[in-house]
Amino acid sequence: MPLSSLVDRYSVARELAPAPARSAGKSGDSIPPGEHHRLGLGALRTPVRASSLATRCGYRVVVMLVALLGFSSWAQAFDLQQLSDQLAKPEVIHGSFIQEKHLRALPQPLTSTGTFVLARDHGLLWLLKTPLQQDYRIDTQGIARRDGSGWQRLPGKSAGAEQNRLFLAVLQGDSSGLQRDFELSLTGDPQHWKLTLIPRSMLLKQVFNQINIDGGELVQRIELLETQGDSTVLRMQDSTRHQPLSDAEHHDFAK
Repeated sequence: MPLSSLVDRYSVARELAPAPARSAGKSGDSIPPGEHHRLGLGALRTPVRASSLATRCGYRVVVMLVALLGFSSWAQAFDLQQLSDQLAKPEVIHGSFIQEKHLRALPQPLTSTGTFVLARDHGLLWLLKTPLQQDYRIDTQGIARRDGSGWQRLPGKSAGAEQNRLFLAVLQGDSSGLQRDFELSLTGDPQHWKLTLIPRSMLLKQVFNQINIDGGELVQRIELLETQGDSTVLRMQDSTRHQPLSDAEHHDFAK
């Protein structure tokens, strides 16, 4: 159920609520007869009015229960499997990114920018543009970096390699892979969701406190909170799923 529907139901319940009663004041004070209806006190003067008030109060409770039950079903409707299926649908995604590295020792974050190509059947091309140019390829075989002689495989146990594998699993919607290493908690709906990852293994607990991922149709933001107080925020921008791989991209994935 959309959140707007919940708000609408709550608004209906408020409209049905009786007006608050006002104290009659000191002994001997009186309230003009016309005021009873306006103050909501007239409902207490006759059994008919009392019955009407009870009916309205009962209906108010029913409406609120329906709203809460509706919210519960809405919150549970979008699960990890549906998120995985949603993120795995596009065959190719092109986009740009901005990465900010927040270090405790520095007053300003270290910012880098670039572009990426995510191909469902091939992996991820991570093309850094600023502050320096460097190309990476991440696939099921590991991490490779391009130099003057072509693509060179990096050691599989490096910290950068592990982080890039994590990015690939997140972008491809590989929840089963993530569940091996993290406790996953998902909130929201297909258009606006948030996935929280808490490390399971001692190795990951030494590096990360928590990872937060936000998105809609595609992943939009990744936040890495590290144990030493540093953090990394990655924003995926201008992502599109309508552009096929170019010949050059096919070539990069094939090498």
